[in-house]
Amino acid sequence: MTPNDPPLTDVIEQGLGDAISYDAYFERMARAAAGEVLYEKESWNFFTRLNHQRMKRLGQTLELVDEVVAAGARIPCAMTWLVLTEGWCGDAAQVLPALNLLTQRFENLEMGLLFRDRHLPLMDRFLTNGGRSIPKVLMVDRETHEVRGAWGPRPRPAQDLFELYRDGGSGMDKDTYERELQKWYLRDRAEHIQRELLDMLTRCGEAPSEPSVSR
Repeated sequence: MTPNDPPLTDVIEQGLGDAISYDAYFERMARAAAGEVLYEKESWNFFTRLNHQRMKRLGQTLELVDEVVAAGARIPCAMTWLVLTEGWCGDAAQVLPALNLLTQRFENLEMGLLFRDRHLPLMDRFLTNGGRSIPKVLMVDRETHEVRGAWGPRPRPAQDLFELYRDGGSGMDKDTYERELQKWYLRDRAEHIQRELLDMLTRCGEAPSEPSVSR
């Protein structure tokens, strides 16, 4: 942060005003799958088309974990999940369908999506190890608009795999890492995502925070 940075309350208010629904986000990705160019980088358009197929499949197959359903009934306050994301992000394609499933199930939850590169003043308040890693889920109290917590960009086991690859000790190249990460997501079926988020939400009555690093 610098002295010239706007207050967090201001960037949260702007984010809440700019956020779009999951359906609108998914429809935009469907346009990319049909050939519309959304990004200047062709690789980003390619991954957006690929992620549309992933999200479509997950939206049809994911199920809530029984323990998560029970915990969700005890969420003590109404929250908006304000999610920083981009269509090309592979982790976002795995995470967003699970978030959508949870917000559809529990009336105390709602979700709004923001494109990271259009909201850098907000993104830069919630960095991960100094980086603009996405998706980043901000848990905003629906009444006070205070940030109660932040999660992302990956479930803990997936983040451990990324750190192993990043630090070079595993000997994995990028292609191997991406294959192993995809295998992990397929095996996990969004269970860790659900459990980690619901664990945070059942504590949402605690004092608000302004974390700069989630993991």
